[in-house]
Amino acid sequence: MDDFALEGEILRDALDKIASINQLLGGNALTLKGVQKLLKSTASEKEIVIVDVGCGNGDMLRSLANFGTKNNFKFRLIGIDANAFTINHAQNLSKNYPNISYECLDIFSPSFVEIKCDIVLCTLTLHHFKDQEIERLLAVFYEQARLGVVINDLHRSAVAYRLFQALCFVFQLNAMSREDGLTSILRGFKKEDLEEFSKKLNFKNDTIRWKWAFRYQWIITKK
Repeated sequence: MDDFALEGEILRDALDKIASINQLLGGNALTLKGVQKLLKSTASEKEIVIVDVGCGNGDMLRSLANFGTKNNFKFRLIGIDANAFTINHAQNLSKNYPNISYECLDIFSPSFVEIKCDIVLCTLTLHHFKDQEIERLLAVFYEQARLGVVINDLHRSAVAYRLFQALCFVFQLNAMSREDGLTSILRGFKKEDLEEFSKKLNFKNDTIRWKWAFRYQWIITKK
């Protein structure tokens, strides 16, 4: 799924099943709790701009939109993905959410760097990049965000690998989803990896916590 030219029913099915599994395993809730922490000192009447990097089918943004409506937050939500087919699919699923928009962008492009917001989200995306690219992206995210950054990514673990193999069987995942998921776990992080990034980038106020199911919640606060 790292091929940004991918499209068609197989990709659509993969995106939707990955979103469903992420929801089932508490991934959306994990990111949402990070957002809530960053919003603690923010007035609800102020517009909050949240950018979701590697947004997939937009499931996280729709969850945020629903949360904002229920809690009287004025959210403007932007999904970023480099795959045009993925963006189109997310737009179709989000037609009833006027405060969600999507952009097909390379996150290493000048156009992405120019985006300013209150919060940057990066869920199950960071592990797709090499260390030097991750450092570069984290520096950009930190510069873009007024309040902070919420990272939700995989713990590299043999147990997680075996559990995902079982999930593949239960959910009858297609070959693309199965291979992408297993590769992603192998590319995941140990806590010390994230701590090393934090040290190199001189983040002064951040927390890294292990959460079920084999995730790290990394909240980088600017205030």
